[in-house]
Amino acid sequence: MLPATSKLCAAISYRHLRNMTGLRRQAAVAISQELSRLACRSPGPSTWIHQVRRRSSLLSSRLEEKHFSEMEMSYIKQGEEALQKSLRILEDQDDWKTETVAGNGDKVLSKVLPDVGKVFRLEVVVDQPLDTVYGELVDNMEQMGDWNPNVKEVRILEKIGKDTVITHEKAAATPGNIVGPRDFVSVRCSKRRGSTCVLAGMSTTYGAMPEQEGFIRAENGPTCMVLRPLPGSPSQTRLTWLLSIDLKGWLPKTIINQVLSQTQVDFAKHLRQRLAR
Repeated sequence: MLPATSKLCAAISYRHLRNMTGLRRQAAVAISQELSRLACRSPGPSTWIHQVRRRSSLLSSRLEEKHFSEMEMSYIKQGEEALQKSLRILEDQDDWKTETVAGNGDKVLSKVLPDVGKVFRLEVVVDQPLDTVYGELVDNMEQMGDWNPNVKEVRILEKIGKDTVITHEKAAATPGNIVGPRDFVSVRCSKRRGSTCVLAGMSTTYGAMPEQEGFIRAENGPTCMVLRPLPGSPSQTRLTWLLSIDLKGWLPKTIINQVLSQTQVDFAKHLRQRLAR
């Protein structure tokens, strides 16, 4: 269903079809029906999935605003694909196993998916309102290297419309250089729908950013962060981070699992310290 819907949405971008309002309506309805189907599968995350689909999808809404080049459209669709895949993973509550539980209640879970591999899910509550957390993670994205020791640099390479960016991220080597420096080129999209924010992304290719000397080009995605006000306490934010990474190179699975789960726990700690300042 989703591939067909994407093709239908892509067709709208061509000038000779933009005046066919019926086609745009069909695209919006098709995407809405797909998200409705996803939301009905399980009672858990369906509430915030419903929040995300309250308006038209990223593709249908952005295509109404301006024309995009073929390359820009491909990045927009990649961002939407990352978001859709992430939502499907998060809505399935079965088979998650506990990796780490911190003393403050921060929790990392994991599961193995046939078409993705092992994914990790961080669940934390941050003592800051949603707008503050969103601003740090989205508006101040390029400053992440200032407060997260696991990140050397995040740089926005290109902005496409209001919601999609291409980024280059350099990850720092782990202590003892157990995992050497990695870098990523990613497409990211952000959505705010009602009281829910979703930040999704996946690896992509970008001609102006080839592989860098001294770094192994790793791959990530689908990945996303979901931000929601804590029920009954709007001054606090529940953050869910779905992490899926292929670090490349030869690394034992035990080391990979330990590094990725610890990376998520460290991220929550450093984010709280940043927001407190």
